[in-house]
Amino acid sequence: FEPYSNRIEKARSKIGRIKSILMDTKINKSRQKKEQIVAKIANKLNRAKGIIFANYQGMTHKQLEDLKKELKKSDAELVVTKNTLLKIALSKTENQKIKIEDSKTFQGATAVLFSFSNVIAPLKALAKAIKAINLPEIKFGFLEGKMLTKDDIIKLSTLPSKEILLAQIVGGIKAPIFGLHRALSWNINKLALTLKAIEQNKQKKS
Repeated sequence: FEPYSNRIEKARSKIGRIKSILMDTKINKSRQKKEQIVAKIANKLNRAKGIIFANYQGMTHKQLEDLKKELKKSDAELVVTKNTLLKIALSKTENQKIKIEDSKTFQGATAVLFSFSNVIAPLKALAKAIKAINLPEIKFGFLEGKMLTKDDIIKLSTLPSKEILLAQIVGGIKAPIFGLHRALSWNINKLALTLKAIEQNKQKKS
């Protein structure tokens, strides 16, 4: 029979190998998950027209979720992730206009607001949250590749929305449009009457 001590040693060795395999599997899964997160963020960085970096420290889970829901209405998204993964994503982005050299930018809890279409509406939602709870704290951002300071972003958030601007433009040119419509209608009617008169004249001559 094999000595008891040998069997104990073999059992310990087997357990050690199993733990090592489980640990490697866990590490690989964790690495894959991080790579997926980085790829998703890099994709958003490439697609976004507007990008805002903010410190969300102090916000509750509910406050974050409420802000995310509000931003979603205007085709925007708030992403919370680790600074290390965000740095990697920024290094992998194809958007060459986004350059961040100051490492202090990524100190503290960082959230990124991505605006994919209307860039003003999401800023208004962000400004509304800040007015209500004084959070999140804006760091800086990019709009169409141009870097914006915190003050720039706050100023942009006070601009009229796209819908209001369109209403103002339409209101401003409403009268000229009606005038143009009348002029065009009169010319068309005049042309129709002239053509009718010519046709009647031809019939008389024939």
